[in-house]
Amino acid sequence: MKYDAIIIGSGAGGSAAAYHLTQTGKQVLLLEKGEQLPSDGSTLDVEKVLRHGTFLNDEPWWDREGNIVVPEEHFNLGGKTRWYGAALLRFSPGEFRADPSRGFLAWPIGYEDLEPYYEEAERLLDLRTFAVEPGLQRLVAGLKSTDVRWASQPLPLGLSGDILQHRAEAAHFDGFASVEGLKSDAQNRFLDLVRRQPNLEIMTGRPVRALLPAASDPRTVIGVECEDGSRYYGDSVLLAAGALHSPRLLQSYCEVTGLAARLPAYRNIGRHYKSHVLTAMLAVAMRKVPDLLSKTVLLTHASFPYSSVQTLGGRLAEEIVNIQAPRWLPRALSRPLGQRAIGLFLQTEDGSHPDNRVVAATGWPVRPQIDYSLARLPHARTEHRSLVRTLRMQLLRLGYLPAVRPIPLSGTAHACGTLVSGVDPHSSVVDGEGRMHGMENLYVVDGSALPRSSRVNPALTIYAWGLRVASRLARAPLERSSAVLHT
Repeated sequence: MKYDAIIIGSGAGGSAAAYHLTQTGKQVLLLEKGEQLPSDGSTLDVEKVLRHGTFLNDEPWWDREGNIVVPEEHFNLGGKTRWYGAALLRFSPGEFRADPSRGFLAWPIGYEDLEPYYEEAERLLDLRTFAVEPGLQRLVAGLKSTDVRWASQPLPLGLSGDILQHRAEAAHFDGFASVEGLKSDAQNRFLDLVRRQPNLEIMTGRPVRALLPAASDPRTVIGVECEDGSRYYGDSVLLAAGALHSPRLLQSYCEVTGLAARLPAYRNIGRHYKSHVLTAMLAVAMRKVPDLLSKTVLLTHASFPYSSVQTLGGRLAEEIVNIQAPRWLPRALSRPLGQRAIGLFLQTEDGSHPDNRVVAATGWPVRPQIDYSLARLPHARTEHRSLVRTLRMQLLRLGYLPAVRPIPLSGTAHACGTLVSGVDPHSSVVDGEGRMHGMENLYVVDGSALPRSSRVNPALTIYAWGLRVASRLARAPLERSSAVLHT
C-alpha cells in the first residue's frame, strides 16, 4: 500500500500533523519507535519513574569531550508530551525575530503566520488556568514585595478541569504520564480523535533506520525502511522523531545518496542545537506547603528579558527530595523537608551556535554525539547565572532555604534546533513551509525546525508548527493544479 504521507514520530509535531492530514482525507501512516504506554498505573509510580527511570531511553551518546551521556528521551506513543508538565505557552511576536548579538536566528515566518495554528492547538488541547494555591501565593507575593521587577501571570495548562478531584493524578502530572487521560498530551488530544479513521494507520514498535530514495533522483524520498526490514512507501515523508533523532536520519540519507555534496542545506543538518539553560531550584519553607497542583504561575523579571521561572507541578518537589536525599539523612527528616519544598524551574533562551550540534555517528565505539557548550553562548550563560543568583538571594531573605541543581546535558526535555527553518539554504535546513531546501517531498514537523526556543516551553509552538506544515502540505497539490490550469 502507498500512503499520501508517512510521519516518523508521534510527539507534539508528528501527532498534530497526523491529526490534520487525516482530517483532510489523506492516507496517513504514523510510525512510532516506542510502544503505547501501559495503563496499569505504573506511569504514576514514583519508584519506577523517578528512581529507576523505567520509561526512559538508555541509548548511550558521546558528549563533546568524549564522555558517555544518556539523553533523557521517551520513546512511546505521544512522545515526551505524555510525561512533561502540561505548560503550554505561545512565543511572543518578538521571539520570531533575529538578534545576532545573542545568537538568536530569525524565523522564516512571523508570529502572525503561526497565530491561527496557535489558536487551533489551544482549542484542541483545551487549555485552562487554575487558582494559585496558598504556598505558591506566599512565595510570589514575597518576591514581588522584595523586588518590584518581578511580574507574574497565570500559566496555561493542558489539564482536565476536574483533575483536583483525582488526587493521585494531580500530585503526579509533572514528569509522569496520566493514566486517566487528565493531561492534554499528543496522544489523547490529537491521535485519539482520529485513530479510528480508516485513512490513519498507527504502527508502534517501528523504529525507522533509513529513508528510501527514488531511483531517478534522491531529492525525492519514496518511503522508509524500519529496523525489522519492513518498508513503507508514500508521496511525502514527515520527520517528527525529535531534535536529537530526525537529523540523524537526514544526515545519513544525504551521505548515502550523495546529496551531501549537492545540497547546501546539508552542512546545516544537526547544527544550532539548543535546549534552554535550565536550573531546578527547591525552596524549602518553614511551614508545610499545602499546594497540590503547584504549577499555576509564570514568573518573569525585568532584568532578565530572555528568562522565565515556573514551578514544578504536583508534588514533584516533595518526591525529588524523598528520592534524592542523601543516604545519611534519615527518612524521618527527608519527608518533612519534602513537605515544605516548592520546586522552581528556571529557564533562559540559549540561542543558536552552529557548533552546538548533533552528529549522527562518531567515535569508537560508533555512537551519536551531542556537541554542546554554553561557552559558545556567553550572553545566555551570564543572564542565567545572574537569574539563579538573584532568585536564591531573595528567597533566603524571605526565609526559604534554596537548593540549586543545574540541569545537565542529558536533560533534553526542551531540545530543539538541529534542522532549523529559514529562507537561505546556506544557513538553514527547511523553509517556511517545513520542506527541506532542495528536496521535493521531505518535511520537518518537530522541534528541530525551531530557529529560536523562546524563554518558555516550546511544546505549544511545536504543535502549532506541525499543524501549519500539515495544512500547507494538504493543499499543496491543489495549489499546483490551479497553477497549471492558470498557465
